[in-house]
Amino acid sequence: MNKVLHALVYVILAVSGVALFFEMNLFDKKALLADRNRQLEDYLIKVSFFIEKTDAAKPATLPEAKKDISPVEAKEVEVPETENLLEDYPVQFEEANRETLNWDDKERIQMRKLYKLDGEGKRIPDPANPGDFVKKGPDTAAELLDVVITRAKDQQTTLNRTRAELSSLRSRLETLVADYNKLKPPARADKILIEELKAKIAQLESDKANLEEQVKKLKGQIEDLNAEVTSLKDEVTQAKEETEGVKEDLAKSQKLVEQLKKLIQQNQRPAAGSGAAVTSLSAGNKGKLVEANNKYMFAIVEFDDDAIKELLGPERQNALPFLELGLRRKGADGDVYVGRIRLRQAVAGKNFVVADILGDWQQLPAEAGDVVFSE
Repeated sequence: MNKVLHALVYVILAVSGVALFFEMNLFDKKALLADRNRQLEDYLIKVSFFIEKTDAAKPATLPEAKKDISPVEAKEVEVPETENLLEDYPVQFEEANRETLNWDDKERIQMRKLYKLDGEGKRIPDPANPGDFVKKGPDTAAELLDVVITRAKDQQTTLNRTRAELSSLRSRLETLVADYNKLKPPARADKILIEELKAKIAQLESDKANLEEQVKKLKGQIEDLNAEVTSLKDEVTQAKEETEGVKEDLAKSQKLVEQLKKLIQQNQRPAAGSGAAVTSLSAGNKGKLVEANNKYMFAIVEFDDDAIKELLGPERQNALPFLELGLRRKGADGDVYVGRIRLRQAVAGKNFVVADILGDWQQLPAEAGDVVFSE
């Protein structure tokens, strides 16, 4: 009997040793699982600060970028036909700093709830999986993980749509660049023609001056002939043939004078668009900005009537000078210097002029209402 008891004691000791060995290994595994679960919670909390809570809503007012599609002809078009290049542009994708999930300790606690609990805090059996319990639903870890997956899918969809829109915008930009490049050769040809016409006008002015000098000489000759005719009248009986010759010469001279007068009148007609561009403006305020785009560095200036006359002439016959003007803005402590602009293109029949915003001079972003002045 004692031998049996001794053997039983040894067996119990051996089993206890094995149990202790497994307990020590399980303790290490438990610590590993706890650390892994804590790390997973920490990274899910961090990820929540980069996942947007909702998608941006499409604004009621969409942006417009109207392209003039009317043909270029030798006539003014007051209201050209336009096409909005941003008609289908998803402007809501530009909205930055959207609200993120921003999980905290509340969600950390929920992530530790694997099973859905009833009102008494007990696990609910899963009818679809006998022997298992419900793991989805409100106030479970699965609910939070589903939110992460859903929002990640939505943001991936938004990212893919943004990529597609970037490709579309690039195609539109390439088309616009090609259209712009097509305008350059005719513009160069027009500039050459303008220079040739200016040279012809200068030559006509010189010819007109020469003709005027000839007219003066002819007038002197006519006066001399008239004096000679007066003196010959006394000798008409003696020099009838000579008098008739003088009259004939006088008639020819008068006819030549009339021809010269008509030619002078034709050459005195002013050439349209021959006014030279001004090189400076008088000091003072000249207008204001009605639109400013600091991204593409351009602005639209509305000049007052006096300033537009000073720029283009009283009949708007002169070319627009590429002058640089200053910008300032009224502040609480007086006028604030904003920067400078360079005039680029006048709007026909209007007081509006498109100008470039000069980045090297810019102190503040240009805004509508900024005052345009000349120093």
